[in-house]
Order: sequence, then structure tokens, then C-alpha cells
Amino acid sequence: MYPLIEIKTVPIEIEMKTTNATWEYRRGTAEMEIRREKGGLKINSRPIRVQMDTFEARNSVSPTPMRSVEQSAQRGRQAAYEATAAYARHGKLLLNAKVGEDVVTQIATEPQQEAMNVTVNLDFLPKGGVEMDWQAGEMQIRYEMDKLNFDWKVDNASFEFVPADIEISVAQMPDVIIKYVGGPLYVPPSADPDYQPVDVRA
Repeated sequence: MYPLIEIKTVPIEIEMKTTNATWEYRRGTAEMEIRREKGGLKINSRPIRVQMDTFEARNSVSPTPMRSVEQSAQRGRQAAYEATAAYARHGKLLLNAKVGEDVVTQIATEPQQEAMNVTVNLDFLPKGGVEMDWQAGEMQIRYEMDKLNFDWKVDNASFEFVPADIEISVAQMPDVIIKYVGGPLYVPPSADPDYQPVDVRA
């Protein structure tokens, strides 16, 4: 008599990969940028300035309309003052007149006497001088040298820690294999060609 069933178990298969932890060092990088600023020579020069004012001199020869009006107004005021003084003198003569005195003749001959007393004056033109003013010259010289600017860009070095890593994978799942290893079964048993009756007498 031999077994009719064969049972076989397949165990689980696990693969494990490990990576050790590391401490990595990263170097820093440095960059330099150079910029140049050009200088130069600058010269600012201002010559001597002469300012001449001939207003009064021109007005004495050919007065402006405003100055002519002022002069005419001044002469009008002077004439009014003189006429007022003349009328005052004439009134005083008339008030102080005596009987038989010829006052009218004195008043009539007064303009002729004034005409004889005219004083001749010599005048030179132009009357006003030229007003002069001046500003000294100026010169400024400015020189600037070229400039070099250095810009450093430095990336600091750093340390980086890489932790350990564990990778687990299942290569084979567990299994149970049941296999029938016996021969065919006949029903009834006497149908088996190799059938041998069982002796029950013993």
C-alpha cells in the first residue's frame, strides 16, 4: 500500500537590498564679475562777462516816451510854479499901488526884463555815463580715473546626509501543491483489470 496523495509546500522567497547611509560633501563654487566704469576729463570754462548799461546816456540824447512824459510833466509843474509866483507878485503890486503910480506899466514890462536876464548855460550830451560791471572768468577741471568693481558670488560648501535604504521584494509567494499519485479508481472495484479478491477466510 502506497500513498495516493503527495503534498508539497513552496516556501515564500524574499529578496532584501540594503543601501548604507552616507555623508556627502559638496564643494562650493565661486564666480567673479568685473564691471568697469569709465572715467574722463571734464573742463567747464566761462569767459569774462562785461555788462554795460547805457540807459541814462541814451535817455539824455533821445529820451524814451516815458522819460519824455516825465520831463514834460516836470516842465509843466515848473511853469505853473513860476506863473503862480508871477500872479502873486502882480497881486502884491496892485494891493500896494499908490495914487498916481503906474502899476500896469510895471506889470507889462516885467516879461521883457525877465527875457533880458536870461542866463545861457552850456551843457554836454550825453549827460549820463555808461555803467559798466564785469564778472571774472572761471574754469573748472575735473578728472576721474576708471573704476573696476569686483563682485564675488560664492556658493558655500555643504554636507548632505543620505540615510540608509532598505528595499524588500517578494520573489516567490508561498504555495501548497497537492498532487494525486495513485492509480485510477474503479467502481465497482472488480472492474479493475488487476483486481484481486480479498481473502477473508483467514
